[in-house]
Amino acid sequence: MTNVRPLRPRRSCMAVPGSSEKMIKKAQGLPADQIFLDLEDSVAPLAKPAARATIIEALNHGDWTGKTRVVRVNDADTRWAHEDVLEVVRGAGANVDCLMLPKVEKVAHIHWLDVLLTQVEREQGLPEGRIGIEAQIEGPAGLSEIEAIATATPRTETLIFGPGDFMAAMKMPVLTIGAPGASGFDPFDTVLMTIAMTARKHGLQAIDGPFALIRDVEGYRASAERAAAYGYDGKWVLHPGQLDTANEVFAPTQSDYDKAELIIEAYAHYTSETGGGLGAVMLGDEMIDEASRKLALVTAERGRVLGMHRTTRFEPEA
Repeated sequence: MTNVRPLRPRRSCMAVPGSSEKMIKKAQGLPADQIFLDLEDSVAPLAKPAARATIIEALNHGDWTGKTRVVRVNDADTRWAHEDVLEVVRGAGANVDCLMLPKVEKVAHIHWLDVLLTQVEREQGLPEGRIGIEAQIEGPAGLSEIEAIATATPRTETLIFGPGDFMAAMKMPVLTIGAPGASGFDPFDTVLMTIAMTARKHGLQAIDGPFALIRDVEGYRASAERAAAYGYDGKWVLHPGQLDTANEVFAPTQSDYDKAELIIEAYAHYTSETGGGLGAVMLGDEMIDEASRKLALVTAERGRVLGMHRTTRFEPEA
């Protein structure tokens, strides 16, 4: 089984109901890094079988150029999950990058999906292990097992925070998904940090969930900036009006990207024999050292994944 997962841009992860041909078609032309076609909460129980067929048709014949293609199946304890995986992978396995598993409450849920995916890949003659898994943490049980969930299979690419179900499970007195509303206090601080720390520890991406007030652009920006401050790689998008904000917030500015590459290049020079073998030097008005290089590498790697190009170069002093 493949152990090294591709690093995919996921600044904006757009949710699209799998039952809506119109919305699926529109999504193909939007500047989202990732589209996930949903079979879970946004699709009514009676509509789920037909939605599978709609998704398969769209994956096989739609234009998803430049986008990560994901299907969110129903959670492992439901009566739909097994058929979701079988039908989607049998019907469009070659055109699916990842399956998103919601409500991951225990490591057994990931083991189930991993084994089933392997069986269907073998059956269909697909490369074993190619289809990744995105694990959605939506309750205290899943959070308490997050270490085991993150390491259960090399298929896992992302850990996703699902605020709606998490808020319900914690009995929080709120009615809007992603907006706790407690002035001066954020009850998600510990949850966001735990997910981010676990993701970074195991080389996974961390994705923040939805902000349901789709017309509140500033509220969405604040929510995205909060996740970005914790080091998250991206955030869900429920409406095209949120796309530009997600793509902006989770990408370095050109000046930051240039500075990051400059620090890396300058540090490599000064620590070399040619540059004097120095461990700490001044770059303009700022001292840089090994810690500076590590910080710069975070921003540089984000820019590289997005295909950004430098506009400056380091020139050693004569």
